[in-house]
Amino acid sequence: MNKPLITILDDEPAIRAMLSEALQDAGFDTKTYARAADFETDLRRTTPDVCLVDLGLPDRDGLSLVHRLALEQGATVIIISGRAQVQDKITGLELGADDYIIKPFDPAEVVARVRARLRTRSAPTPSRQTARFNGWTAHFDRYSLQNADGTETPFSHAEGEVLRLFLERPNRLITRDYMQDTLGGAAGDSFDRAMDVRISRLRTKLKEDPKNPRLIKTIYGAGYIFLGEVDWD
Repeated sequence: MNKPLITILDDEPAIRAMLSEALQDAGFDTKTYARAADFETDLRRTTPDVCLVDLGLPDRDGLSLVHRLALEQGATVIIISGRAQVQDKITGLELGADDYIIKPFDPAEVVARVRARLRTRSAPTPSRQTARFNGWTAHFDRYSLQNADGTETPFSHAEGEVLRLFLERPNRLITRDYMQDTLGGAAGDSFDRAMDVRISRLRTKLKEDPKNPRLIKTIYGAGYIFLGEVDWD
């Protein structure tokens, strides 16, 4: 059985070496890159299971690369960055990253986050791939939302995980604890922030009124409820 492949894109040799060693000791295969150009060239002939991406790259903006990986390739992306500002984390998650780890970090934490994301991705693929609700059609096989006039808007794998969770449990309270248990990831403020960002992005794509959303309702102190009738193909 092939080992999961974890790619590491970071311009600091010490970071690449430290992460590669920790991940290989944990049973993963790794490939490391110092430049985005080399990484993108390799993507044409290899498909990583998880991409670890630093934002401060010498030859390209790391955020644009994250956006491409998440939306165009459906890759699992974990940002590793020295940018600790809340807005940097929000931006990275909005662009489709599955997780955000701030430098300096414990390599064991990165290994744990990688394992959590792989557990989510390795779950059996649901047989139902198309859901219709309130004039929208969600195509999970191609990560796309289609409105009544046929216009399609892409969503990331991370956003799709949350959307499927809502559409499979309409009109029922979904607590944050349940979301964390189902979707994986480290509990705490980082996970809560990630969920807030993904739900905000979904509301925008569903053209929700941010002050009074009709579909995804926040139940303060408890969680969320998706209000609507859902038909699955």
